[in-house]
Amino acid sequence: MMRTLLSFGHGYSAQALESLLRPRGWRVIGTTRTAEKAARLSDGGTEALVWPGASRAQIEAALKDASHLLLSAAPGEAGDPVLADWRDAIAEAAGHLEWIGYLSTTGVYGDHGGDWIDEGTPLAPSTRRGQLRVLAEGQWQDLAAEAGLPLHIFRLAGIYGPGRGPFAKVRAGTARRIVKPGQVFSRIHVEDIAQVLAASIAQPNPGAVYNLCDDDPAPPEDVIAEAARLLDLPVPPEEDFATAEMTPMARSFYAESKRVRNDRIKDELGVRLKYPTFKVGLQALLQQETA
Repeated sequence: MMRTLLSFGHGYSAQALESLLRPRGWRVIGTTRTAEKAARLSDGGTEALVWPGASRAQIEAALKDASHLLLSAAPGEAGDPVLADWRDAIAEAAGHLEWIGYLSTTGVYGDHGGDWIDEGTPLAPSTRRGQLRVLAEGQWQDLAAEAGLPLHIFRLAGIYGPGRGPFAKVRAGTARRIVKPGQVFSRIHVEDIAQVLAASIAQPNPGAVYNLCDDDPAPPEDVIAEAARLLDLPVPPEEDFATAEMTPMARSFYAESKRVRNDRIKDELGVRLKYPTFKVGLQALLQQETA
């Protein structure tokens, strides 16, 4: 039987996984929120469905065909929107689903003052976004235990990659180097997300939780400085976080500082990161842009 991935919320990371799977003969069905996005996905070969909006019969048929399930949709105040609509149908599909991947965030760990954390660190999110991810993770874990679903949870650090690098802002002169002493973030290139997911699909371990990040947590101002250096442009001046003008959303990203360990993806899945540091990743992005 053809291996079929049903991807709820078929966005940036899911499409990177699709680029690995379809050349291997996979069928990929992906949901998106608008007809315009569905048309773009369809042009690229995805079997696209608008959800919410697709008929119930369409989603039910996709679930019956799916051998693998990927979940990227952001949670709402009630938790995971996929479970709100499709909990019973997914439970009924347990007999033929070989792998389920839920894309979460390292924000579930909360603030650790720059210290190192791993998958065993207690969840203590300080932002509402992180709290909703903890809620959604728990809902999926509850259903997995109840229905025997092969659930895997992937906690992603800050995602970058083609179209999501700092170069455009540096070129435009709008990049900012906001400095908060002791602040560090972990990151992950989208191609490394895809290879981790593919490795997990090849070696399912139901119940597993994996952190997805590179080897080099670093202050955000260092990333902007490196991008400017690569472009041979002036490095933007430092701005003090305490007095910098920022939106509440932008300021909230500085509420948590931690260094995230990624040993499990290497030891259990045998992953060798293509972009182990942000410097390697930025250099590759710039080469791709200018190729």
